[in-house]
Amino acid sequence: MTSDAPGALSAAAAGPAKESASEQRQGEPPPAGHGARGLFLTFEGGEGAGKSTQVARLAATLRAATGREVVTTREPGGTPKAESLRAAVLEGVAKPYGPFAEALIFSAARIDHLDRLIRPALARGAIVLCDRFADSTRAYQGAAGGVDEATLRALERVVVGRTRPDLTLILDLPAETGLARARRRGGEGDRFEAEALGFHERLRTAFAGIARAEPGRCAVIDATPDPDAVAAAIRRAVAARLPGLLPAETSLPDRNRDRDDAA
Repeated sequence: MTSDAPGALSAAAAGPAKESASEQRQGEPPPAGHGARGLFLTFEGGEGAGKSTQVARLAATLRAATGREVVTTREPGGTPKAESLRAAVLEGVAKPYGPFAEALIFSAARIDHLDRLIRPALARGAIVLCDRFADSTRAYQGAAGGVDEATLRALERVVVGRTRPDLTLILDLPAETGLARARRRGGEGDRFEAEALGFHERLRTAFAGIARAEPGRCAVIDATPDPDAVAAAIRRAVAARLPGLLPAETSLPDRNRDRDDAA
């Protein structure tokens, strides 16, 4: 973020800035010389919901069904600079400074991620699948962390602009179930997995609230069944929300069935 960020936040609160060429409005045809319009799909949900697994499964399905370029990425992360910021936050470096400091770090990572990976891929006409995006900042640092919603929305308008997801798949399951899955992955767990159960219950409530507020963009997927059933539900949601991308009842093989069911 540049030193004039407070002024930018004030401007964002008043309304979105004029879009750049790389932030094409959703629904508009691509520029001359481009093929299919790029599509941006995000996966959200609490810890252990299976997002990483389902991103890989849907990517394989889309590649087989469409023949298009499919880019998979994650937040925080996706680029070398953003990955370095991810490591710092998940190790707890920013925790002593509070949730707003974490939101600023995630936003810095998101700027680099959007500029270097997501927007160029969309401009090529690729399908981008992202494991977490701005909704996670709203949920983790906002609803669960206590940062004012208006502040986060202003920050989001500055950072994200018009590069909004075409579809957000929210993987929903009880907090206790997700944490148990996350523990089965092994390791010490990151800064967020170590939070108390109440924090994770607030996350689930926050994601449900986002889905209710933006039903046109969000589809809630029950993530409690086995990974095959969740993958099938995701395919049905994609086919219904993005007509023409997948058949209504796809029978394409799932090429990632052996992956762990915990994201």
